[in-house]
Amino acid sequence: MSEINVVPYIDVMLVLLVIFMITAPLLTQGVKVDLPQVAAEPVDTQQKEPLVATVDAEGNFYLSVGDEQDQPIDPDTLVQRVAAVLRHQPQTPVLVRGDTRVDYGTVVNIMALLQKAGAPSVGLITETPEQRKQGR
Repeated sequence: MSEINVVPYIDVMLVLLVIFMITAPLLTQGVKVDLPQVAAEPVDTQQKEPLVATVDAEGNFYLSVGDEQDQPIDPDTLVQRVAAVLRHQPQTPVLVRGDTRVDYGTVVNIMALLQKAGAPSVGLITETPEQRKQGR
């Protein structure tokens, strides 16, 4: 009685497994963000003043550090300033405040720049519907 030789099939399967193991990590790209596991709570910023990076509706970047906080800065300057702050105070919370009309890609871009500057995690500033009603 003849039997099927399964050794070539096992070899092919192992080769495919190795290919998938090598290529899978290369396919995932993105910005690392620590997401909460429960309902959103206000961030406790009483220990340290947070570092806030802002994106306005036109896509300009601002940083809550320095003398010219109301002046737009370029991405390289943003990375340099955030890196300098985090070198001196590594536990400083880093937050992003984005205009509702700004492109999602621009918010992801500023988060990537903050990660490049050494921010271990980035929070997003939002407002509740009650705050929105009071502000408008």
